[in-house]
Amino acid sequence: MSYVDGFVAAVPNANKEAFIKHAKDAAEVFKEYGALKQVECWGDDVPDGEVTSFPMAVKCEPDETVVFSWVIWPSKEIRDEGMKKTMEDPRMAPDKNPMPFDGKRVIYGGFEVIVEE
Repeated sequence: MSYVDGFVAAVPNANKEAFIKHAKDAAEVFKEYGALKQVECWGDDVPDGEVTSFPMAVKCEPDETVVFSWVIWPSKEIRDEGMKKTMEDPRMAPDKNPMPFDGKRVIYGGFEVIVEE
C-alpha cells in the first residue's frame, strides 16, 4: 500500500502566491524522486477549537491561513529514499526554495495507509 507524508502549517495570507510557488517547485523534486502526488490545500473552513484544532496546533495568527498538505508515495521504502534525496537536492535549499512560513510551527508525519477506497 501507499505511504503518505502529511503536513499542517500556518501561512501568512500575504505569502499565498509565494507558498504556491514553493509547493509547485517542491512537487517537481518530490515527483522526480518517486512521489506519486502532492496535494496542497488552503484553509477555507477551519474553525478554532476549544480543546484542540488545526489553528491551535500551528499557532495560527489572525493574518495567517492553515494549509493542509500531503505527499503520496508508492511505499515507505521509496518515500525514505526519495525524501532523503529531496532534502539533499540543491533545489530545496533555503536560498533556492525559501519557506514562506514559519517552519517551526509545521506539524508533519509519515503515515502507513491502512484503508484506500
